[in-house]
Order: sequence, then structure tokens, then C-alpha cells
Amino acid sequence: MSTTRAKSWSHLQELLYENSWQPSLGRFRSSFAYRGVNSEHKSLLTGLQRLSLEQEQHLLRNFRKYARREEGETPLRDSVWNWLALAQHHGLPTRLLDWTFSPYVALHFVTDDIATFDRDGVVWCVDYVKAHALLPQAMREVMQREQADVFTAEMLSCVADTLALFDGLDEKQKFVVFFEPPSLDQRIVNQFALFSLMNGPGSCMEPWLDAHPDYWRRLIIPAELKWEVRDKLDQANITERVLFPGLDGLSRWLLRYYARRCNAPSDCT
Repeated sequence: MSTTRAKSWSHLQELLYENSWQPSLGRFRSSFAYRGVNSEHKSLLTGLQRLSLEQEQHLLRNFRKYARREEGETPLRDSVWNWLALAQHHGLPTRLLDWTFSPYVALHFVTDDIATFDRDGVVWCVDYVKAHALLPQAMREVMQREQADVFTAEMLSCVADTLALFDGLDEKQKFVVFFEPPSLDQRIVNQFALFSLMNGPGSCMEPWLDAHPDYWRRLIIPAELKWEVRDKLDQANITERVLFPGLDGLSRWLLRYYARRCNAPSDCT
């Protein structure tokens, strides 16, 4: 495991974009997925794991049934992966975890709640190219055919069109898949969203990460650095107003932007 504590804003930039140079492309293109959380002690449990594993089929079945009544709320194609993405996007507990291609979006979720500025945050970084090299052969063949680094819902459907078939792709080894959800609305586009999932609703990513220490790193954002990170993200227009388009996002941004500045981390409570 590689855990590094950011010493400053400039040091943090170096850490976020470390090893992003791709010689074959001649471009700076990071192969990491980023996930920002406001406390380093929060685990990588999914919403489904926090609720009940036995409820997965019931939750998804009823979501599909009732979501069809909402105008404009059905996926373009009736696939389990589109439905899972839609459900996760709207807050239903699923086996998916939220990630992003953008390190700055990840930093936003480390610093979007000033009530947590008294504790260290963390950005998880996982190399999805390395992770996908360990996938079952059928999945790797689809990626090679599409010349892609991450999956789409359509690509997943080519391999397995049900969760049961997906879980059965490898019954001995756990694997991690990163897939880019369909552009359901402007929020998911602006957040440069990415989801991860594993075979088996009870599979947790942290044991998988422990078994593959060279595939990831963890960046600690010290509590004393959070205000500077937050203010510079605001100036870079990485705010709720952009990431949550609409009046709700505007209100969330204004509420936080005009909040009183804490003089010390202990004041933030």
C-alpha cells in the first residue's frame, strides 16, 4: 500500500498527477480512477453492503418497476447495467461505488462539507488499466475488441446480461470492473463519473486492494490543508453549482461559500 500525506497544495498536485505521462500516446493521461471522501477512516463499503446483501434483487426489481412511471427516468436501453447506473445515480443502495476520472472532482468531495474540516480526508486512486488486466478472459476480449480501457454498459452486456451471469464469470477469484455510466443527465457528465463493481454483492474492494498493493495509492488530505484546497477549487469553478446543475446545487454552493471560515480545525465542529 502506498499512503502519502500531502504537505501543501503544490505537493498535492504532484501526487494527483504522478506517473500520468503515457509514452505510447505522447500525452499526459492518468490511468487512475479517483474517489474522494472527507474522512480517512471511512471504508470502501458499498451502499448495498451497508444495508443488506440479501436485498439486492428486491431493490433493483422494484426500482425498475416504479421508475418506469417517472417520465424521462428510464434508461435508453433496458439492460441491468443501465438500471444499476440509474439507481446508483439517484441514491439507491447498490453494489456500485462512485469514482471519477477527475482528481479535482474527487477533491471536491473531500472538502464539500466544512463540518468535516477537523479531520483528515483521503483520495483513493486505483489504476483501472492494471485492474482490468486481471479480468476473466471473456471480459478482456471485449475490451481488446473495443480498444477501450474502461467498460460501458453495452460492453458489459456483451459479456453478461444479468448479475448472476456476471458473478459466475469467475467463482474462484474476485475482480474489479470500472465502467463509465451512460450520460443520464448533466450531473453525471460534469462529475466525469465512473463506477466500480465486483463479482458478488458482498465483495469488498479493500481486501482486493490489499492483495494488489502496486495497483493503487491513497493520498491523505490533512485537515489543516482543507481550507486552502476548498478555496482554490472554488476559484477553479469546481463547485456544487457545476457538479450538481440546478437550483439545489446553486443553493448548496452558496450555503458553503458564504459560511464562516474556521480559525482552527477544532472550530469547524
